Amino acid sequence: MSIDALSPSRRRWVTLITPIVSILGLLVIWALAVQLFAIPAYVLPSPWAAFAAIVEDRDAIGRGIVATGQVFALGFVIGAALGFLLALVMSASPLLFRLLYPIMIVSQAIPVVAIGAALVIWLGFGLAPKLVVVAMIVFFPVLVNVLDGLRSVDPDSVHLARAMGASRWRTFVVIALPATYTPLFSALKMSATFSVTGAILAESLASTTGGLGVYLSTMQGRFNTAGVFAAIIVLASIGLLAFLLISLWESASTPWRRASIVPRRRRMLPRTRS
Repeated sequence: MSIDALSPSRRRWVTLITPIVSILGLLVIWALAVQLFAIPAYVLPSPWAAFAAIVEDRDAIGRGIVATGQVFALGFVIGAALGFLLALVMSASPLLFRLLYPIMIVSQAIPVVAIGAALVIWLGFGLAPKLVVVAMIVFFPVLVNVLDGLRSVDPDSVHLARAMGASRWRTFVVIALPATYTPLFSALKMSATFSVTGAILAESLASTTGGLGVYLSTMQGRFNTAGVFAAIIVLASIGLLAFLLISLWESASTPWRRASIVPRRRRMLPRTRS
């Protein structure tokens, strides 16, 4: 049975339960692989050992979550805001678009590790270089997707709105801005997972204390595989939580997409008497 054929309440439950079942299935496969293939703990610990390491190092991991969460959240907001604003400016000026777009593409060809090393030299071992690294990871996907959304706006709809007396601002809010929602949220959801990686990379380059990146490097240096996987689980949880929050934001911002989903049900034909 297709999920679209379910009632709205059942569809929400299926949407909620399916990823939970998938994650639990992944943990079961992980545990079975360790047991069946007799993998040593220093190569691949069991998931229960990784969770035990989280409980054992909960103080250090808790401080790391706060530090990394700050870098992730601030860098994500800065990168998304700058990408969105620059996309608006570039879409309004074809000349500026032709001048800046090639530069944006070239900037993405530079490895983040190289940029991070240069940022440490320029900005030191503080919060600033870490925020820049995370913001750069979010910036380009948001810029490109919002530009695509703005360039897909139907010109006839804009001309019709202006002919009916709508101001430029009203035309933008009613016609142009909704066209950016779908590509924008796609970029934000994709960047939510990449930003966690960027935060860890930035911390490994520009941090001396605190942060899950430092904790991960410390556990790796001690050959503590359970601690390494404990950090991986926590980082994956942060990325998943960010993805879910953005998905909820998308659902609240685009109510017309929910209303357009009509359950497909089989029509019961009346029985005919023979």
